Amino acid sequence: MKLAFSTLGVPGLPVPDVVRLAAAHGYHGVELRAHPEEPVHPGLTAAERADVAAAFKSLGIEILGLAGYARVAAPGDDAPVLAEIRELVDLARDLGAPFVRVFPGGDADQDPGEWDATAARRLGTAAEHAADAGVRILLETHDSHRTGADVIRILGPVGHRQVGALWDVMHTWLGCEQPADSYAALSPYLGYVQVKDIASAEDSTPLPLGAGALPLAECVELLSRRGWDGWLCWEYEKRWYEGAAPLPDLLTAGREHLARLLNDSA
Repeated sequence: MKLAFSTLGVPGLPVPDVVRLAAAHGYHGVELRAHPEEPVHPGLTAAERADVAAAFKSLGIEILGLAGYARVAAPGDDAPVLAEIRELVDLARDLGAPFVRVFPGGDADQDPGEWDATAARRLGTAAEHAADAGVRILLETHDSHRTGADVIRILGPVGHRQVGALWDVMHTWLGCEQPADSYAALSPYLGYVQVKDIASAEDSTPLPLGAGALPLAECVELLSRRGWDGWLCWEYEKRWYEGAAPLPDLLTAGREHLARLLNDSA
């Protein structure tokens, strides 16, 4: 498996510095948070996009994907959501990134059946543009669709190869779903896996990998046993927790922890 980290852990850090961090600490790639407050977002010009791609290529670091914020199950018109996804897909194409992340975002006032139908319709429409761009849209296990069982209610009806799943191991755990059940549901659709660690269900402050309660060893062992050979991406949510330890100080130990888990499961 290849290892990456998310720029959510180093908010606002210039792209050249992100690339150097990845190279210095032995990571194969980086997931870029695509938001206007970050250096990489859909508002970049063609020249700026070329500069980002060149910075990564210069040190042989891959752009794993773009972590976007489109909410495919949210109430309202389809057009703004589809436009947001198209912008993310076009940016990923220009940067050479294979994936874009979207959220479910169902509204608690709606019927869950409406969530699923809305999300499946929008993703099915967006899939055609993604196919033309050579990019895959991944629906993260998150918010209204926290578990694998939740997510496949959307992905099953979509039935398009350019739409898949992003397994955030924290959210499936918080949803009380066992890793084996998450993998069984998501494996036909799985793009990559986000790993992290937290102290408990009541305290989601990010911790160094292996220092918290999440079943990372079980998840990695399961993926290895099933022959899955994709990406593990460390999403350290420093952006939301200013008091969390700086990610750069933890990157080498985090990579070594994941490497040990992979070696133990081999």
